[in-house]
Amino acid sequence: MAASHYLNSAPLIWSFISGSQNNTVQLIDAVPAACSEMLSRKEVEGPLVPVIEYQRIPDILLVPDVCVGSRGNVRSVVLVTRKNDLRHIRSVALDESSRTSVTLLKIIFREFLGIDPEWNEFKPDVHRMLSENDAALIIGDPAMTFLQDDLHIFDMANLWREHTGKGFVFAMWAVREDSIHLINHVDFAEARDEGLRHVDEIVVHYEKQIPLSRHELRAYLTEKITYHIDEGMEQGLNLYFDLAFKNGLIDERKPLRFVNTSAMID
Repeated sequence: MAASHYLNSAPLIWSFISGSQNNTVQLIDAVPAACSEMLSRKEVEGPLVPVIEYQRIPDILLVPDVCVGSRGNVRSVVLVTRKNDLRHIRSVALDESSRTSVTLLKIIFREFLGIDPEWNEFKPDVHRMLSENDAALIIGDPAMTFLQDDLHIFDMANLWREHTGKGFVFAMWAVREDSIHLINHVDFAEARDEGLRHVDEIVVHYEKQIPLSRHELRAYLTEKITYHIDEGMEQGLNLYFDLAFKNGLIDERKPLRFVNTSAMID
């Protein structure tokens, strides 16, 4: 298995690192884009991947009801610019570690703003990105900790909600159809629930790495991020896939197919 160790993923992976499912799987630390590449190359069986990769990688299923998502302001996926009007942006630097958020940003510009700026891939360094572009997309922990002086910050999940009224799913566990038997002992939902029961321990661990207060870290995990997919979140996911296909960002629009988790852990 593979997943990023960004703070937003922490409740989903805590059980595999420090909890009841410790040592049941090998968990590789990798940024979201790398998780997708490893799944595509069949190097891992059950990574936490950017959801857009479900539409691009053949023969995979999604684990139901477990996600990294947001119903409003997410804080850790942002577009940064010195301009106060998105319609004036002509070039955007894209965080190379992102896939879902890049597609989301292109949907917002093409579908809702009616413009298609120049897109350039960069390592996540805000000031270098902005030295060569009008705006920069930053995800994960770096999106919450850079200096924001004289910058306008547009929260991507909030922009999505403003235009669609829906929540947004950024990442889900994905499993190759031919390897479900290799992880049929993994209870992803229980791992999530166990992680959420240990949020305070997670906060203590991450405050050593992220320069935010314990209150900010806890509020991020309990208020900004959602780890469940209700009907509204699933509607947002389906709409995202529809618009990605409409705007030529995926080659086909596959219907959602989920793993039978009850069969996996019986």
